[in-house]
Amino acid sequence: MKAKSPAVLVFDVNETLIDIEAITPQFAQIFGDPTVMREWFAQLVMYSMTTGLARCYLDYFTLGQAVLHMLADIHRVSITDADLQRLKEAMLTLPAHPDVEDGLNTLRSNGFRLVTLTNSPPNPHGPSPLEHAGLGPHFERQFSVDSHRTYKPDPVVYRYVCEELGVEPAECMMVAAHVWDTIGAQSAGFSAALITRPGNAPLPVDQLPQPTLVAADLIQLARQLGKPTVE
Repeated sequence: MKAKSPAVLVFDVNETLIDIEAITPQFAQIFGDPTVMREWFAQLVMYSMTTGLARCYLDYFTLGQAVLHMLADIHRVSITDADLQRLKEAMLTLPAHPDVEDGLNTLRSNGFRLVTLTNSPPNPHGPSPLEHAGLGPHFERQFSVDSHRTYKPDPVVYRYVCEELGVEPAECMMVAAHVWDTIGAQSAGFSAALITRPGNAPLPVDQLPQPTLVAADLIQLARQLGKPTVE
């Protein structure tokens, strides 16, 4: 018998749906080394988790600018207010990955409910990064961890999505490019799909929850999921 599939797909946004590689030229300009972008993103993820655990929350954009300052000190380069503002603007205007539009269309046509859960806060001055990428209409709701002033993988933010939608965790699948996000969602009772964007792969440790599905992109994910099954 085919296992019951999720009814709700909960998408991470940064790197899963929108392409953070688009900000690499800014790092090349500031640091003379494009690989610093990945160093910055890894530090941003680490310190977001740290502020969540330490209960000293800063929003993702403010934290991203602070991490840029920290890396400038480490690499002994100068950084200007204009550099900080350009980074914030870039984080708000990242493009979608090329597979995302078709993948989301197929998943929604197949009958799945689609929502997002992102570490990025709402943008009070304009469209969200998702909306800027032209993806907003695909989603029933857009959730931010900012509502609970903590970060994924804190289980509270995954439960928050379930409470708002009136569904059980078992009805939800987290779709993310990061294993730390899939593990967090699975700890809250979700199933999980890992999207192996460049630089991301499964973490093959028997003692850790493994993704329910692994796909290279959303088109492949849609093929694997098919249509929701019912009992």
